[in-house]
Amino acid sequence: MATQATVSLEDYLKMSWEHDREYVDGEIIERGMPTHFHGWVQGRFGYLFNQLAERFAVNVASEVRNRVAERRIRIPDVALYKGSHPEQDVPDAPPIVAIEILSPDDRRSEVLAKFREYRAWGVRHIWLIDPKSREMSVFGEDGLCGVTEFALPEFGVTYTARDIFGK
Repeated sequence: MATQATVSLEDYLKMSWEHDREYVDGEIIERGMPTHFHGWVQGRFGYLFNQLAERFAVNVASEVRNRVAERRIRIPDVALYKGSHPEQDVPDAPPIVAIEILSPDDRRSEVLAKFREYRAWGVRHIWLIDPKSREMSVFGEDGLCGVTEFALPEFGVTYTARDIFGK
C-alpha cells in the first residue's frame, strides 16, 4: 500500500488549484470535475438562494472551503449561510444548507462520508443533486432518501425539480 505524504493545514490553506481540492487529516483530496450542466445547476441554486436573501438574512456561496473539523476542509458545491458573509476566509460555522451536485467520477461512498461530516458539524439541510438523472435526495438520520422537492421550512420555501432543472 502506498503512503501519501501529509500536508499541514497551514500549507494546504496557502495552496491553490484550478479546481480546488479538499483536505482530510493531512491528505489533499481531489474533487470530481463538473460537467456543464453541473455548473448550470450550481448557478441555478445561486439564483434561487439570492432571491431568498432578498427576504431573509442569508447569503450563498459556491465552492468555498469550510472547516468542518479541526483537520478537515470540505467544499460544498453550494452553501447557504445564516446572516451576513462570514468574516473568516474559511468559515468554521456550519451553513444552513450544504449541496453536493454529482460529477461523473464522484464515488457514492465518498459523498456519503462527506455528508456524515456535514451532519456531525451541524448542517441542517444536506442535499444531493444528480444532474444526469435529475434526481434529488436529502441526507438525514436515516441516510440518503430520494425526494421530489427540497424544503426549507424555516423560510417557508420549497424547490421542485422544475425550479432546479428548469423545464
